Amino acid sequence: MQLFFTITISTARSQVWGGNHILARFKEGCCILPVYFVVIKHQHHESDMSEGTSSSDPSSIGSNAGPTYGANGSTVTTSDGSTFTYINPFGGYWIDDPNDPFNNGARPNSWTPPLNESWVWGTNKVNGVNIGGLFVLEPFISPALFQSYPEAIDEWSLSTLMAADTPNGGLNQIEEHYKTFITEQDIAEIAGAGLNWIRLPIPFWAIEKWDFEPFLEQVCWPYILRVLQWARKYGLRVNLDLHTIPGSQNGFNHSGKYGQINFLNGVMGVANAQRALGYIRIIAEFISQPEWKNVVPVFGIMNEARVAVIGMDQMTSFYLQAHDMIRNITGYGEGNGPYIAIHDGFQGLSSWAGFLEGSDRIIMDSHPYFAFNGNSNTEPIATGTGLDAGGIWPTLACSKWATAMNASQTAFGVTFAGEFSNGFNDCGLYLNGVEDTQDVAPSCSLFLDSSQWNDTMKTGLQQFALASMDALQDWFFWTWKIGPSSNNTIASPLWSYQLGLQQGWMPTDPRMASGTCAALGVTAQQFDGVYQPYQTGGPGAGTINPVLVSSYGQYPPTSISGLTAGATQSLLPTYTSTSAIPTLPPPTFTPSPPSSVIIGNGWYDSSDTNLAATEVAGCTYPNAWDAVSVPMPTALCPPTASASPSAVVTSAPAVTTSS
Repeated sequence: MQLFFTITISTARSQVWGGNHILARFKEGCCILPVYFVVIKHQHHESDMSEGTSSSDPSSIGSNAGPTYGANGSTVTTSDGSTFTYINPFGGYWIDDPNDPFNNGARPNSWTPPLNESWVWGTNKVNGVNIGGLFVLEPFISPALFQSYPEAIDEWSLSTLMAADTPNGGLNQIEEHYKTFITEQDIAEIAGAGLNWIRLPIPFWAIEKWDFEPFLEQVCWPYILRVLQWARKYGLRVNLDLHTIPGSQNGFNHSGKYGQINFLNGVMGVANAQRALGYIRIIAEFISQPEWKNVVPVFGIMNEARVAVIGMDQMTSFYLQAHDMIRNITGYGEGNGPYIAIHDGFQGLSSWAGFLEGSDRIIMDSHPYFAFNGNSNTEPIATGTGLDAGGIWPTLACSKWATAMNASQTAFGVTFAGEFSNGFNDCGLYLNGVEDTQDVAPSCSLFLDSSQWNDTMKTGLQQFALASMDALQDWFFWTWKIGPSSNNTIASPLWSYQLGLQQGWMPTDPRMASGTCAALGVTAQQFDGVYQPYQTGGPGAGTINPVLVSSYGQYPPTSISGLTAGATQSLLPTYTSTSAIPTLPPPTFTPSPPSSVIIGNGWYDSSDTNLAATEVAGCTYPNAWDAVSVPMPTALCPPTASASPSAVVTSAPAVTTSS
């Protein structure tokens, strides 16, 4: 299946997201399949998209001619007529059939089951990579975008500055990034590198944004579908990660806005959490459809929430609420909807032992980094060859991470490293933010330019990568690609898997990692690969320990941090559920594929008809992204409103399974 994506955003309130033209050659000739996207718009808070939101020029992917199947050495022709050779020495093959656009028969390599066969946690191993910086912009991944706007520190400020810069394209510059930063060849190369998963961070503004938010609304969704279809074509499973949350869940620049944490924290904490649950619901509805569930078996519902600020009890209450909401949509038990991934919140894996015992298919996601441990990390990595390569860093990776990861498999359940890198130090242009001076420190100069690296340096980095992979077992490297800076150099090379493959410090086969820690003399009690039945959707899945339900089943949480002393929590601002739900549009194909092909409508559970959150008419709200410690309201608005929502106690559902 060769895909041409043409995306047109109209300026009307009811918008049509324009065509994804699919060109495909059958064995005997060609046909053209235009694809269109339609969205039901939020009736409040949508912005006027009349300037700088999209281009009518086609954004093309895939090939314009060629077969529907290919293995190592096959030729892929892209939409602009260029070609590349699919290099995959590991037995992988791609499938792209216009008569069957949801064909899940592809596989990335011989040791990974194709998408239409079951993934077995504890037996199959995740060797994955993040597609970071594509849909959630980060300064160190796309430095040239930020160098063009020196005052920009995050996507919020970058979007604001771009929107005002209409002579240079306004917000269309962001769409151009969506079009060009990751190509189909990137996804093919990921499969050819022996990898089998991608983690795809996406923003909530793929669904909508509200008037006071400057983000580029909805434009990235067709491009997200484009990546999902490429993943399907090359047999890669996707961990779809909701990377941004209204109000910010961590205050980091990759949450959308650097600064405060306004999710379940501060005066707007509960209101922002209402929006977050709504967006989690919308994504869960889409990816639970039969057309997508094999491609997206894992849904990361919130990236890196700062639990130390928000509170462990508060996050547990939210996660229980999200779990029940998702499972009420998907049903309970293996095969019913995605695994739900949550981050360890920087609390350490042992803090989550026994978390929501009896819950249905929750994964623990940890992001182990030496780069951000607060130490100088000046010990050399270019120290020799063989077991001497990498200095202290390979052994440290094994000793710091292997035991914790193994223990969590038993104490929590399925556990993976959703992010790690070769960044043993924090050197990299903008790695610590655009205002940090570390990236110009003399001690960092070597690590900003890989052209200076000799074979010993590269050998040390590869040994560190292999030790990290072996210790973590199931992992996603951060990230696949780092974009060039304004002088056309890759100034954070430790973080690019692709560059490491090209220049020789990343392993060409991730299976090379097996046994690295043992060879270094670091042993850990190995997880036996057997999970409790409920942890993988077997008997008991969804029947949560009643003691835990009693402790955490009330929502909103009974205590919210970040409020002024003496605040009356029942007066916290909340939203009302009166707005039309902004559903994520599925593709439709013209001319239609065979009648046996079910397209779906973007919404899995037709009985899920609740409306979306919106502001209460006539009420004034604090700045939702800057409301920590602002004065509390002194009365409910409107005066007839009930106090903050009554506590909801979850009940244990019956277990169902799908064939």
